Amino acid sequence: MSAFGRRNGLGGKASFGVARPMHAPGGSAQPVPAGGAQFPPVAAEPAPGAPSSDRNAEAMARLTERMNADHNASGDGAQGFEASVHKIKEQVLPRLLERVDPEAAATLTKDELAEEFRPIIMEVLAELKFTLNRREQFALEKVLVDELLGFGPLEELLADPDISDIMVNGPEQTYVEKKGRLQLAAIHFRDEEHLFQIAQRIVNQVGRRVDQTTPLADARLPDGSRVNVIVPPLSLRGTAISIRKFSAKPITLDNLAQWGAMSQKMCTTLKIAGACRFNIVISGGTGSGKTTMLNALSKMIDPGERVLTIEDAAELRLQQPHWLPLETRPPNLEGQGAITIGDLVKNALRMRPDRIILGEIRGAECFDLLAAMNTGHDGSMCTLHSNSPRECLGRMENMILMGDIKIPKEAISKQIADSVDLIVQVKRLRDGSRRVTNVTEVIGMEGDVIVTQELFKFEYLDEDADGKIIGEYRSMGLRPYTLEKARSFGFDQALLDACL
Repeated sequence: MSAFGRRNGLGGKASFGVARPMHAPGGSAQPVPAGGAQFPPVAAEPAPGAPSSDRNAEAMARLTERMNADHNASGDGAQGFEASVHKIKEQVLPRLLERVDPEAAATLTKDELAEEFRPIIMEVLAELKFTLNRREQFALEKVLVDELLGFGPLEELLADPDISDIMVNGPEQTYVEKKGRLQLAAIHFRDEEHLFQIAQRIVNQVGRRVDQTTPLADARLPDGSRVNVIVPPLSLRGTAISIRKFSAKPITLDNLAQWGAMSQKMCTTLKIAGACRFNIVISGGTGSGKTTMLNALSKMIDPGERVLTIEDAAELRLQQPHWLPLETRPPNLEGQGAITIGDLVKNALRMRPDRIILGEIRGAECFDLLAAMNTGHDGSMCTLHSNSPRECLGRMENMILMGDIKIPKEAISKQIADSVDLIVQVKRLRDGSRRVTNVTEVIGMEGDVIVTQELFKFEYLDEDADGKIIGEYRSMGLRPYTLEKARSFGFDQALLDACL
């Protein structure tokens, strides 16, 4: 007998780690699985009929469908009635311009111009031997007036309340976003020159210019919609115009909660944060709804406070009586005279503001905003691009380091931790919906790391047959560190109830 309890056979080799199963008397021995009973084999893959296999097959089918799809297919453009009106417009417009004084026409409103045009249009139609019914005449008058005083083919897209984004990729292709989905619009421009004229008309309204020497321009429309224009030689398909439309009706936090962008508890917390003068950073990607969230939060500002907004292109529409918007200025042709966001922030400190709101921070002006938050301007807000609250803090540190400020990174981190109270992370999901995915508190410093705690979080669960994402807004059940700040405004118990 060996010390391990088995006989040594001739040439036998002791085997360790394999335990033999015990059997009842008279029972038949079962085969020992490879690896022994204490190391059972890994379970086999589910049968082909299992739900997971169905999902895998469906996912692979979608990949195959996308691989075989013809993505170069273009839309048919305007059809039927609209196409016929636009064809007639192309023939009427040159003759109409011969009979109209452009300077006199520019002094009239659209309605007055339509009245003046009506008899002239009838004369031109008689010359061209066109016979139109009343509906076609009104449609022709509208497109002609839009062409002369408005933004041409873009007018019908700007008038559609369901459209949130307009993307013109040259004279032949225009896409719009409706309810989070991109689709091809049924409009065309005559040629590149026509499109370039429309772009110049847009930027000239706000004192900007666009040409080959300055091929980039940011502007805004009279309703506050944001516009970006890029022209050749930078744009290879011709003039490109990107328009971000904003709702004519002010959007509130209650509206966002009703639309599923946040839970009711998150809505209550953000209302308290706005009213109690928390310093808030709204973080998110492009098109995620940062500006909309900032406008909604502004509703909670006390009407007796003086609010200053600073932006590259003024697009904020605050819902306050005492609100002064400021806008940067680009350099002139000699490259002189530029006024940056940092210059405006420094000047704003001399204008007795209660709150300073930055439309978006991109560089060293972040340090000026943090200084304002620490010098009696509690309740200041800003937006920036980042994908998570932790990345938002890192980006703020990097933006300050990009400037000429010679201070150590630890001091920058401490300044951020002392200044920022709340980070609201918004995200545009792949189904087109925009949601608040995180509400995070900035607590302080632990060593050289900024410490945060998450109050609310959106967790993805599944998606339905239509591709709509199903998720859940969860409260982390943590006691907020900003409770003392809320107590001075009488909202401490309400904030605690909302977070727990």
